[in-house]
Amino acid sequence: MPSDIEAIAEQVFVALADPSRRSILATLASGGPATATDLADRLPITRQAIAKHLALLTDAGLVTPEQGERRRVRYALRSAPMQVAQQFLAALARDWDGPLAALKDHLEGSA
Repeated sequence: MPSDIEAIAEQVFVALADPSRRSILATLASGGPATATDLADRLPITRQAIAKHLALLTDAGLVTPEQGERRRVRYALRSAPMQVAQQFLAALARDWDGPLAALKDHLEGSA
C-alpha cells in the first residue's frame, strides 16, 4: 500500500477516535453544512471545543470550510478521505483472509 494512503487513513482514524468529532460529522451528515455556532446549538459541546475539533477534521480532509454570508464559515463533509480509509481497511482484510482461512482449515482438520 502506498504510504500516502496509509497517512490519509491514519488521519481519518485519529479524527474518528474522538466521540465529539464523530458527533460533529454525524450532525453535518444529517443536517448539511453548518457553522461552528450552528453545531454548538445542536450538540452538547462548547463552540470553542467545536472550533478545535473542526480544525482537526479540516486537517484530516473530512470537512471543508466554505465562506458563507456575512463572513461566516460553514463546514461541509468531504467523503474522499473516508473512502481512502475504507480502501485501506479493505486491503488489510484481504491480507488477513488467506491466513485466517488457513487457520480455520487447520483447526477444523485437527478437531
